[in-house]
Amino acid sequence: MSNGRHYVLAAGGTGGHMVPAAALAAELTARGHHVALVSDARGVRFPDLFDDIATHVLPAGRFSGGPLGWLKAGRQMVAGRRMAIQLYRGFKPAAVIGFGGYPAFPALAAAFHLKIPTIVHEQNAVLGRVNRLVAGKVDAIATSYGDVERMKPAHLGKVHLVGNPVRTSVLELRDRPYPVLDEDGIFRVLVTGGSQGASVLSQVVPDGLAMLPVHFRRRMQVTHQARVEDIDMVRQKYAAHDIPAEIATYLPDMPERLAWAHVVIARAGASTIAELTAAGRPAILVPLPSATDDHQTANTREISAAGGARTIRQDQFTATELAKQMQKLGLDTLALANAAARAKDCGRPHAARDLADLVEGIDSPRVPLPPALVREAA
Repeated sequence: MSNGRHYVLAAGGTGGHMVPAAALAAELTARGHHVALVSDARGVRFPDLFDDIATHVLPAGRFSGGPLGWLKAGRQMVAGRRMAIQLYRGFKPAAVIGFGGYPAFPALAAAFHLKIPTIVHEQNAVLGRVNRLVAGKVDAIATSYGDVERMKPAHLGKVHLVGNPVRTSVLELRDRPYPVLDEDGIFRVLVTGGSQGASVLSQVVPDGLAMLPVHFRRRMQVTHQARVEDIDMVRQKYAAHDIPAEIATYLPDMPERLAWAHVVIARAGASTIAELTAAGRPAILVPLPSATDDHQTANTREISAAGGARTIRQDQFTATELAKQMQKLGLDTLALANAAARAKDCGRPHAARDLADLVEGIDSPRVPLPPALVREAA
């Protein structure tokens, strides 16, 4: 593309924000555009996501800790906005795209000041705090779900359903068949609590898997991502139940692990759901109860209603309940394959493409915007 434009992506420093931002960066770069990332110190150090992208750290505090904390955060936001304005005057972005998280706010505020077109992308099924704060000012709101809580009726006219972009290595799994589970074959289970692990999964899952029918337990192979402090405990539990298990704090080859799995037991973060539905893998989901606005529970509704997953509240997550829900999900070949297909039906594999189309169209009348999602206000 000879007339490539400049775009700024602004995202908080967690995987849930950074992964879709990286997927969009790759798509825009492939189209001949130039991309810069604005984040916090965590975000610019994310491994392998933005190696070829110019990155900038902006100060952005969280509004917590009482009046003194609010004052400090306000000062950081003002400083971040000032730095973003300086960046934009040199880089001259055609649009600024926010992915949520406090570091996105000063970048968007600077764009409002300079009258640069803006878009926010919401990964979860509940509109996040920063995105709620700016929703009235941005030009478009891209969503990952057809029904997003905390969205004001006045903003529905600029909502565009695109899905949640995932890494190419995960998207490629969509073209690979669900692994055949022969009667005497290995039954593979992947357990992951996200980038930080989840102690509750380490405490419950080994005992729950041990309660499954004997013919499954004897041929089970588990890969379990656990926190450092839980490693020894998890290893001892699986050994006591005579269940072969690989335990690690970090799985660098997660896409391949996902391809290998018959069932996934996981938290319900936005990226996890997006990857499960992209690849088509049935799951047992345990939403993080402390997640802001309980957004992880909201994230599970679509895939659970479709039959691609079972959801267990953390306060009800016991070994007995896990074993029961695993059997309801289906432990025979046909039932598991059916659940995998239902999970896959919830995927939106063209999310990066559709979001890039929206970005290109926001500042150019030559490229029509995708039609806004039309929904009745709740």
